[in-house]
Amino acid sequence: MITVSVKWQKELFKDVEIDTTQSPYVFKCQLYDLTGVPPVRQKIMVKGGLLKDDADWSALGVKEGQKLMMMGTADEIIKAPEKGPVFVEDLPEEELVVAMGHSAGLFNLGNTCYMNSTVQCLHSVPELKSALVKYSHSGRSNDVDQSSHMLTIATRDLFNELDKSVKPVAPMQFWMVLRKKYPQFGQLHNGVFMQQDAEECWTQLLYTLSQSLKSTGSSEIPDALKALFGIELVSRVHCQESGEESSETESVYSLKCHISQEVNHLHEGLKHALKSELEKASPSLGRSAIYLKESRINGLPRYLTIQFVRFFWKRESNQKAKILRKVDYPLELDVYDLCSDDLCKRLETPRQVLRDEEGIKLGLKARKDGKWIEYDDDNPIAQREEDITKLSGGGDWHMAYICMYKARVIPM
Repeated sequence: MITVSVKWQKELFKDVEIDTTQSPYVFKCQLYDLTGVPPVRQKIMVKGGLLKDDADWSALGVKEGQKLMMMGTADEIIKAPEKGPVFVEDLPEEELVVAMGHSAGLFNLGNTCYMNSTVQCLHSVPELKSALVKYSHSGRSNDVDQSSHMLTIATRDLFNELDKSVKPVAPMQFWMVLRKKYPQFGQLHNGVFMQQDAEECWTQLLYTLSQSLKSTGSSEIPDALKALFGIELVSRVHCQESGEESSETESVYSLKCHISQEVNHLHEGLKHALKSELEKASPSLGRSAIYLKESRINGLPRYLTIQFVRFFWKRESNQKAKILRKVDYPLELDVYDLCSDDLCKRLETPRQVLRDEEGIKLGLKARKDGKWIEYDDDNPIAQREEDITKLSGGGDWHMAYICMYKARVIPM
């Protein structure tokens, strides 16, 4: 990390940090925040000419305290309209998305689409934002390490910036702290940051937030993340060979949809994933034996996360391979038949209320106008319901990897 000053027009920006492990494009995004000059219009003078987005810092010879010159025109400040008023329906699509109350996009800092999609999806959960607002810089307890504390602060600040901004946001501070907490997200290949797994980013970020928010009591709910995303499972573990049987309970933050030749629909994949075989020591046999584990849902969260298990390890090539098989999924998900007897009894009355009022299943409630928002990094795009269900796979095109269903809450 080195510190420089940047001269732009009549302004001098001092103590601008350059992380030399990142590409110059990230530095340009920093300057965009300071000057309003988009990276594509920035001309920064360095040894040998203009600074390129993918240049190698070590070859440029930039030194501590050096003054850099930048040229470029900032985005135009919005002026009073010279013509008549522009109605919402006449706005360009990307401006319409922000005008309709949705957050701005996030700049891709170099193969960071996995991180951007995780942030944008979690940012859509108002209860999580409320819990983070109550989290303070001095809120860290001895149960939370400094890097977890800083990642929680960075998440809170990024959410706040997304709420206030009408232009795409460069999540540099969040990215730097994420890589410090979880170094695997900083892996390089030929000097370029590698693409990472969105599910791993999702899981690690949720775990960190759950520990931070739980330790400080910053939320009105003692364990906010568990209430919002935690799924309680009760399992029957049975050994057919010895007849031994036991029960287990556990909390997870997502359900898996296993994909095989027999799976054509999300529900089938969920059922497959709730059954598994495991090998462990059998006390009665005095050796290892195969046990069948059958799980049922015993507690549902406000937001139910589903992961489509689309990657597996291919031994022949020693790398991950993607499963392209088409797996249909609904916009409204009913998991009643996957629940334990106890939870089914608790859901009977709310389900009857729903049937009486609307005649629809328990699950996700789509927006009344049927519109969805696709966050393609810095470019939010309005989509229709039929565009969402097309993401079921079957070809080398965009496909659903993580789905989050919001519960229908019935006042009783």
